Amino acid sequence: MEKQEILSRAKEYIAQEKDERFRKEVEELVAKENFAELEDRFYQTLEFGTGGLRGIMGGGTNRMNTLEINRATQGLANYFIKTFPEKAKEGKLSAVVAYDSRLNSDVFAEATALIFAANGIKAYLFSGVRPTPELSYAIRELGADTGVVVTASHNPRMYNGYKAYWNDGAQVIEPHDKGIIVEVNAVKEVKTISKEEALKNGSLKIIDKEIDEKFWEMCKAQLFRPALIKEKASSVKIVYTPLHGTGAMHVEKVLGDLGLKVITVPEQKKPDGNFPTVEKPNPEEAPAMKMACDLGEKEKADCVMATDPDADRFGTAFPDKDGKFVLVSGNQMGALLMEYVLISRKELGTMPKNPAVVRSIVTSPFGDAICEKFGVKMIECLTGFKWIAAAQAKMEKDGSAEYVFGLEESYGYKVEKETMDKNGISAAALCAEMTLYWASKGKSVLEHLDDMYAEYGYFQDGAISKYFEGPTGPAIMDGIMTKLRTEGLKTLGGKRVVKIRDIRESVSFDPANPAQKGTLDFPKSNVLQFFLEGGTIVSARPSGTEPKIKFYINACLPPKGKDGLSESKKEAAALCDAISEEINSVLDGAK
Repeated sequence: MEKQEILSRAKEYIAQEKDERFRKEVEELVAKENFAELEDRFYQTLEFGTGGLRGIMGGGTNRMNTLEINRATQGLANYFIKTFPEKAKEGKLSAVVAYDSRLNSDVFAEATALIFAANGIKAYLFSGVRPTPELSYAIRELGADTGVVVTASHNPRMYNGYKAYWNDGAQVIEPHDKGIIVEVNAVKEVKTISKEEALKNGSLKIIDKEIDEKFWEMCKAQLFRPALIKEKASSVKIVYTPLHGTGAMHVEKVLGDLGLKVITVPEQKKPDGNFPTVEKPNPEEAPAMKMACDLGEKEKADCVMATDPDADRFGTAFPDKDGKFVLVSGNQMGALLMEYVLISRKELGTMPKNPAVVRSIVTSPFGDAICEKFGVKMIECLTGFKWIAAAQAKMEKDGSAEYVFGLEESYGYKVEKETMDKNGISAAALCAEMTLYWASKGKSVLEHLDDMYAEYGYFQDGAISKYFEGPTGPAIMDGIMTKLRTEGLKTLGGKRVVKIRDIRESVSFDPANPAQKGTLDFPKSNVLQFFLEGGTIVSARPSGTEPKIKFYINACLPPKGKDGLSESKKEAAALCDAISEEINSVLDGAK
């Protein structure tokens, strides 16, 4: 991009941005003629994508700031006014706004609520930081038409984001996502109102405990064995970290009400958008779990739990026989919780006639083997919990099945129907009960996980992520996906590729016979999947929220009983290593 064009975009931004902090950042860069930084901030406009906005905070069109938040909210308001004209005319539209502990989240959330209010949409704004699943719950509880949560989930501290929700409590999907994007891109003027005036005329209402208390009760109501918890709760010790996010009040309350002893990591309890003790507040990553695991070892805890800043993701670790804590992956915990739900429903006689579990296409097929044993249907969907919610909504509408659980490999789980997003709070309660259940059978969770491998087969996960930042990043990632589509992969890790699923092109085929193609019933998405002989699956997917491309490895080996478990673990590890080496060579060659 030419320097003059960069300067022109920067000056236009300066003229429009009313938030002094962000405006000054750009003014200083212009004064210093820092064109490299200015290009990164202005080579594109941060796009309102299918899930909303996410990006690095700062001044510029390619940054998260008040100007971009205002534009997004005005577009969202315009879409709902046009979609529900009668309700808009009668002044009956409403929206719920929540925010997490990140820097500027409170500022962005208040600006969002006031723009809704100025457009005749009654805004319910939480009084303080709240989890994303509570936002989903509140939309349904209050009968609102839309909702927004200001969060960047598990991203590093410099990020923030904005997720938009529909009236069913789920994130917006097609066709509404594309319709909202059109409205956002067409915004010329933003309406707003002062907080004092909005509170006075009733277009803004602050909410807290009236939703909190109902949300807590809903999470506790998902449990299967309250008598077991009451009897055994005092025998289990849990160490928990909210990773400086929104979860502490909720996890402590829900688990505390059950009589469970929860020790929250003191250095990570207070909400703090600087995330001072972790580089990334992501329970998927071992460094983020270290303080909790160290405290768990010191306290001789039975379980370590963590939620990310907006408490929709849930991570765990359990002690081995030597008292050292072992991290449990998202796929492993998903399989453990799902099996526990199915065991419980079967034992208690609450299994519906046509039960179904929903997982994303990049989640391990470990759960498929479990579902087969219990006679439960497994439904696949695109990556992102909004698609799991959409599958649940479809079941409820057409009666094709009854939702009993939803999971995704990125540490997302949902047992309840009352929220339409993953819920780290209810997952924590369910995990605590599951831990008690297996303890009552004389087993630790890790011991039972090995039992599952002996019965269902051995499943090992691997993931490779590579970032391509800056103006050339998108083109490099497009080049990688194009190369994989045109040249393909015939083998991986010494295993023949027997099927390729191209979700973007809605086709599946055997690369040995590419002319014969089957069709896929997924919405189009830029995902490629390679199915290897023996059952292993490798998926390639550029991120929708970060400048990275990610490969998922789901190594699958047939069951060999307990005696063959050690051999299976070695074989799976070797397979994952070989596949990773090949994928890294592809990424290293990308330009």
